[in-house]
Amino acid sequence: MQKLFYVRLASFDAPLAQCALEQGAHALVLPAGCMKEVAKLGLIDVIAEDGDMQLGKAVLDIHIKDKADEQRAAEAGVPVIISNDNWSIIPLENLIAAGATIIQSVDTADKARLALETMEVGAAGACLNAKSAQDIIDTATVIRSANNEKLDIVTATIESIEQVGIADRVCIDTTSILQPGQGALIGDSSAAMFLVHNENVENEYVNARPFRINAGAVHAYARLPDGKTCYLSEMRAGKRMLTCDPAGNTFPVTIGRTKIERRPMLLIKAKTSDKTVSLQLQNAETIRLTTPDGGWISATQLKVGDDVLAYTEAAGRHFGMKIDETITEC
Repeated sequence: MQKLFYVRLASFDAPLAQCALEQGAHALVLPAGCMKEVAKLGLIDVIAEDGDMQLGKAVLDIHIKDKADEQRAAEAGVPVIISNDNWSIIPLENLIAAGATIIQSVDTADKARLALETMEVGAAGACLNAKSAQDIIDTATVIRSANNEKLDIVTATIESIEQVGIADRVCIDTTSILQPGQGALIGDSSAAMFLVHNENVENEYVNARPFRINAGAVHAYARLPDGKTCYLSEMRAGKRMLTCDPAGNTFPVTIGRTKIERRPMLLIKAKTSDKTVSLQLQNAETIRLTTPDGGWISATQLKVGDDVLAYTEAAGRHFGMKIDETITEC
């Protein structure tokens, strides 16, 4: 699950609140009476007695002094921001083990990292007691890193390339500039996906569009954050999708728009050590797969025996959620 980032301000401070907004904080924790001032800066949830998320009801704020406080946090049934007199990881470990949704109060980025890694599962998030903009920036970096999955990318060897006629394909324009080697994980099966390269490659026919991924036919699966998938036909503006680099580092990005158009397609099949990977991609020079050296190869230049990058996992999805079920896809 996505780790939450809250920023607590002892009193309303416009520059610090603006910094939290710009760094992607999920909510500000503030005293009562600050809602109008926050609204002047932008749209962000406020946790306060009179906030969007009412402190004391939607979110609890519990200072852990003894076992009774710990028990109250464990039984809250809502997210709980916990703090301690002295930094101690033991209450957090106990509450994680109890299954509570705990946001650990921290005053440094290092303590946020420790809270998010505790017992491997980690706290549900961190609430930074912010003193400076740099505190917010450093902690936001830790949160983003914790939210970026690291995937095992494997090599797949091309077995066949076949023209399959006209189909509806989906072109995804993200709101981010993608780097060389980055792309999206797309496949005919949720168990095996190609790393489809973005369009940041210059060529003589069209300008590079480093925000774009020409992803494949409408039926294909795309990997999303938090281990989810969806069909390419379900991609919409504002939806979050996952991009990935050749090392398996992932980066959630936001979709700006999608275009579904009728185009000639190629069915590409490849083999990893234990799975077949397939995908229908547009039959055009500007559509590319990613190679093991971090480069790219055009779909129209692929040959049997070429190596490309892929991602595989156990099959089994229900409405995009991974499940333990026997499923055969072909």
